[in-house]
Formats: sequence, structure tokens, C-alpha cells
Amino acid sequence: MNLEILRESGLTESEARVYRALLELGPSLAGQISRKTGLHRRNVYDVTERLIKKGLIGYILKNHRRIFQASSPERFLEMVKEKENLLQEVMPEMMMHFQSTKEKEETNFYKGKQGLKAVFEDQLNEKEVLILGASKSAFDILPFYFKWYDQARVKKKIHARIISSGDLGKKISLSEIRYLPEKYSSPLAINIYGNKVALILWSKENPIAIVINDRAISEGYKKYFELLWKIAKQD
Repeated sequence: MNLEILRESGLTESEARVYRALLELGPSLAGQISRKTGLHRRNVYDVTERLIKKGLIGYILKNHRRIFQASSPERFLEMVKEKENLLQEVMPEMMMHFQSTKEKEETNFYKGKQGLKAVFEDQLNEKEVLILGASKSAFDILPFYFKWYDQARVKKKIHARIISSGDLGKKISLSEIRYLPEKYSSPLAINIYGNKVALILWSKENPIAIVINDRAISEGYKKYFELLWKIAKQD
């Protein structure tokens, strides 16, 4: 099992390693978990306590010793539903505050993978997304997320027009791709959607995005995109 999937589900590195170890080992003592994961025995006890609170593992006492066992992986789906229910309760209040202040916000800065996810989910509210400078590295930085994003985009029938300077390494549904010479490639991509422009730096260490919400700027970038679209070559 890929640890990245467990981390994307909300587990820390240590929690993911311990949960995976229990799935593979079955009922186990702390010492067995320690040997399997490479974690110090004392750390194993700290991690198992956290996983017990999350309902992801349980234990039985045998000869005054704890034998730990993983709960069903379906528990992850239950956790997602619990979080969704909590958010639904406060969503009306949050939306009220958001609507009252969003017109004041013209530029937002986002850092890290979670920040970039917020930027792409914002694009799912538009009919078309224009991408200038699409890079294969984006799929390396957010490998599992883009599979979900593309499915959501296709479901909402949001078309993408993409200009790239190199092979993206995968087929992208509901999209049209054109290419510029590879010498113009850059880790910086520009996503244009609605009245917004997202400048995205695809850095593995610290990806960042700057989102500008301004109709005039968006229209200017759209004209620039259309110019390059005519120049770029079809596959």
C-alpha cells in the first residue's frame, strides 16, 4: 500500500507506517510493529494512542500486554463523512462571511500542496480553463489529486485548452492541447479562468500560487493566450 495515499487521507508519516504495518502483520505487539516500521518502541505507543482515538486501530489485553489490530479500511470513509457533516453545520455561516468579504479580495497567495488544491478546486466553478505553460511536473507533485480533479472537471463539463512546451506524459480528458518549442519550457504555469489568473510555480519543495481576481487582468491574459494558441502547434 502506498503511504502517500494514507497521508493524503490525513495521517502523519508515522501513523501511516503503523497502520500499514498492522494491515500487513495482523494482530501484533508493539515490538513487532517497531521492527516492521523502524520506529522506536516508545514512538509506537504514542502513534497507536493517536490511531486508537481516530478509530483506526484497536487492541486486546493478553497476559497484560496490548495486542494491536487495524480496524477496517472503511473507517477512512466514515472519517470523511464525519468531517463533511461537521462542515455542513458551519457552512452557512462561513459562506455568509465569504460572500461579504470576497469582493475586497483581489490577490491571494497559496503555499504547499494543500494551497494548490484550493486553487484548482476554485477552477471547477467555471466553464473553461486556459492553461499556459502546463508542465509534467504538476502530475509528479500532485499525482493522486489530479486524477480526482480531472474526473470532477469532466463531470461538470469544464473544457480545458492547454499550451505546453513538452510532452505531458498522459492523456487529459475533455481538453485540447497545443505545443510550443521546448526551449520555452518553465516551472511557471498560468491558469486563466473566469475573472481570475493563477500564477503557479511548480516546485517540488515549495509549490506556490498567486491568484489575481481582476477582470481587466484576466481579459489581458486571455488575449495573450489566444495569440499563443494560434502560434502553437497541434499534436
